[in-house]
Amino acid sequence: MSQINFMIIWQLWRFIPLLLTGLGFFLSLWIIVPAPTFSLLFFGVGVPELSPWVAVLNAIALILILVQFHPSYLYTLALAVTALALFLSLLPLIQFPSTNARFQWEMETKLGKDYLQQIPPALIAQMRPQPLVLADVFRGIAPKEVRIKRDLQFASPDGQKLKLNVYLPLNSGKYPTLIVIYGGAWKRGNPSDYENFSRYIAAQGYSVIAIDYRHAPQYQFPTQLEDVQAALNYISDRAEELEVDLQRVALLGRSSGSQLASIITYQNQSAIKIQAIINYYGPVNLVNGYRNPPSPNPINTRQVLEDFLGGTPETKLELYQQASPISYVKTNLPPSLLIYAHRDHLVQARYGKALYDQLQNTNNCAAFLEIPWAEHAFDIVFSGVSNQLALYYTERFLASVLYGNQLANN
Repeated sequence: MSQINFMIIWQLWRFIPLLLTGLGFFLSLWIIVPAPTFSLLFFGVGVPELSPWVAVLNAIALILILVQFHPSYLYTLALAVTALALFLSLLPLIQFPSTNARFQWEMETKLGKDYLQQIPPALIAQMRPQPLVLADVFRGIAPKEVRIKRDLQFASPDGQKLKLNVYLPLNSGKYPTLIVIYGGAWKRGNPSDYENFSRYIAAQGYSVIAIDYRHAPQYQFPTQLEDVQAALNYISDRAEELEVDLQRVALLGRSSGSQLASIITYQNQSAIKIQAIINYYGPVNLVNGYRNPPSPNPINTRQVLEDFLGGTPETKLELYQQASPISYVKTNLPPSLLIYAHRDHLVQARYGKALYDQLQNTNNCAAFLEIPWAEHAFDIVFSGVSNQLALYYTERFLASVLYGNQLANN
């Protein structure tokens, strides 16, 4: 009986490396293969961000295969597949140094080589020490302790209660402010999305306010823009209560939220004078986005835009243009930080680059950072490889335009 149990265990032990090889190869493929459907987007977004975990899995599989290796077609194939999977899983880390060097050059070129010197040393000390802390991919980035005011109602249009969350440093004060607008194809999301980010930024000495808006298809553009304006009016009227310094306010939007944030900033007709905008993978030219959707197209971009705008560019061309941030580019706009994912199959990075070029052509301050291995919504994995890189430059951009400008004015 014991001999039979030993044989069973031995057979299982022999198959473990093969099982790990299959799993590691499946996961590693998502670093280069785009998700064809929305249900598989989880892998396309998450695997590149957690690629060091996948690399460890592949390394274990490779070691086990080498330990058990004997000449056979199956083991030779497994060895080759595992080696390939390990290489794929290491691609983000291989590309990281050159990408970071390019980002550093872009920031210094567009903001000035001394842009970091304008930031208070005490604030610099609270920021990420380097663009990638590999250990944080495995252990996570610990949430910061802050004060939180949740579900403050700022408007109730058409009976819809619109609320916002406020994230504040532990000590009361009057802080430079970041207003955050969530994404979700204009049809889903809430102010608590990406709360790790809001807490992180607030702990550095900001009032971070995450706002809500009504969703498509029940409510179509420009309803969402009106809701953002209502939130800004509320914040302006209650600046002291919310601990907001109205002279130092920036907007940050993600995806569809970036579309709203960009129009508000570039239109420059809000109750608050916006000092800067941070655009995470936002749509900027909705006409071209409809006519040239990504391939594959996991969220059916055309249907999303039709739900948001109530028709196609052929029937609602003027509305599509009004909803396109690129239509509002002119001279003397606030500084823009644009962060896009090269492998984005929801909002293609080339549209972000087109906005960047237009900002450059009109002599505006703008920096464009494109992450080669990342997919849309990469920052949902807060400790992931891409978000660590984006966070490193986002917090420095924000500090330079809000804290740095204050020092310069003084």
